Amino acid sequence: MSDAALRVLGFESSCDETGVAIVNTHGEVLGQALHSQIAMHKDYGGVVPELASRDHIKRLEPLLAATLKQANLTLQDMDALAVTTGPGLPGALLSGACFAYGLAMSLNKPIIAVHHLEGHLLSPLLSARPPAFPFTALLVSGGHSQLMGVQALGQYTLLGETLDDAAGEAFDKTAKMMGLSYPGGPALAALAEQGDATRFALPRPMLHSGDFNFSFSGLKTAVLTTAMKLTGHAKAQESFELSAQDRCDLAASFQAAVIEVLVSKAIKAARAAGHKRLVVAGGVGANKGLRQVLTQTAAKYGIDVYFPELALCTDNGAMIAFAGALHLKANPALLQEKNYSIETKPRWPICEGLPQT
Repeated sequence: MSDAALRVLGFESSCDETGVAIVNTHGEVLGQALHSQIAMHKDYGGVVPELASRDHIKRLEPLLAATLKQANLTLQDMDALAVTTGPGLPGALLSGACFAYGLAMSLNKPIIAVHHLEGHLLSPLLSARPPAFPFTALLVSGGHSQLMGVQALGQYTLLGETLDDAAGEAFDKTAKMMGLSYPGGPALAALAEQGDATRFALPRPMLHSGDFNFSFSGLKTAVLTTAMKLTGHAKAQESFELSAQDRCDLAASFQAAVIEVLVSKAIKAARAAGHKRLVVAGGVGANKGLRQVLTQTAAKYGIDVYFPELALCTDNGAMIAFAGALHLKANPALLQEKNYSIETKPRWPICEGLPQT
């Protein structure tokens, strides 16, 4: 294959962010644009799938135009396209896939189906300090909490996963109980910086389970019980009016419990796999507390920790274009394959690999 960089145009629309980006096979982000639907879903306290799907349709074309303008390129300059085809919300995935596949067919360009979690998993390779294979990956977001063994591109082993709420989901639900508006995770993390993490003795679910699985629903219930005691409520409420200090301390105690479990499991998984590199990806990877504790703890065991750039922690088009570019670089024959049959997979285990394109 020639050393000339190939350009991949990527699309992400699996949930509530619409992302478009151009990344080449040298790992350079040439242009990108992103729209978050947070303001639209805020009044509902969570993502409304039908609204999300309709908004993706509205945003894709202007985001594409902005990305091309930023990169000073045209559609004809693209060598291939890439799009998230799963997992995610069915309608949201279909919105992006229909747009991307239709565009690829009109341009007579190949299109690569990308696994959303693989995009996150590979996103730290776009940073100024990229990790080398192999490594252990901790994927933590609103919908996923998993530990993966990563030997090489496309070679992934599931080591452990959440049995109920994902870490990000637990953050958002706990924040809602504490009276914080959606999305509550970042707001809870900000409050935690001002609180006493030792005030409330919250549980560390499955900390000593002997495996690499997670469970955060019990921790969420413990926060509920604590909030009821603090406010004198005999029954569960959707949210509680806590004092400013109680809210900060409860946030800090909750966050410390989540971090301890995530860090302990991740370090144990990396050591069991014999890996000296640990990669963190997904929205929760932006959490300052997690970054600090994990980096400090891993150093004690001679393990280097790698994070994506903060802008790449949430869903975005760059990680999808990059995943597509890596697969294209590894398998140049993809340039000749032009199958425009759309297949989305709302539930798609990452270890099943990529569909043929």
